[in-house]
Amino acid sequence: MGLSQEKLNSGIDALAAIDSNFARALGHAGYPEPRIREPGYTTLLRTIVGQQVSVAAATSIWNKLEAAFGDGCPAKVMAAAEFDALRACGLSAQKQGYAKSLAQLILDGELDVSALPADDEEAIALLTKVKGIGRWSAEIYLLFAEGRPDIWPAGDLAVQEAVGRILKLDARPSEKQVRVLAEHWRPHRGAAAIFSWHCYNMAVI
Repeated sequence: MGLSQEKLNSGIDALAAIDSNFARALGHAGYPEPRIREPGYTTLLRTIVGQQVSVAAATSIWNKLEAAFGDGCPAKVMAAAEFDALRACGLSAQKQGYAKSLAQLILDGELDVSALPADDEEAIALLTKVKGIGRWSAEIYLLFAEGRPDIWPAGDLAVQEAVGRILKLDARPSEKQVRVLAEHWRPHRGAAAIFSWHCYNMAVI
């Protein structure tokens, strides 16, 4: 499961001790709520379903899929599902390919989501073998579902924008710059990411 409230708060407190900019931002924004997802195949499948559509649309598609294929849309069922049946639920041809790729890797034993490598980069490399799961999606899964404390989705535009504001930079830093800036936040970069999203819509930061 994702970082608990206690672990999240502890991580943010450590960041505030490392960098006074975080302490200032924390004083304005307060602590964020945890972002927790259930670990496993179903969460990865939901990630694919939700890509590039609104939350409402993703929920609607997912509800239709579960109604048609059962709770959690089991891998065996999804691998065998027909194109028209999936399309009737709102799943595009591209996403059908992604969903079937995930299901087949699970069935073939090439991806054991319950036993991902302990090394974060190795786990990301394994997850990104799934068609439709890029680095960002893999990082979000490891942070929200497994609660890995040092995951840093530097490619996320909201994280970049929030980091720029927290650190009082003149412009939004690039992904490369954000990676460099966050080096001295280890091993609390997961808390830094969640705090950044929390701050993103706050004008006071």
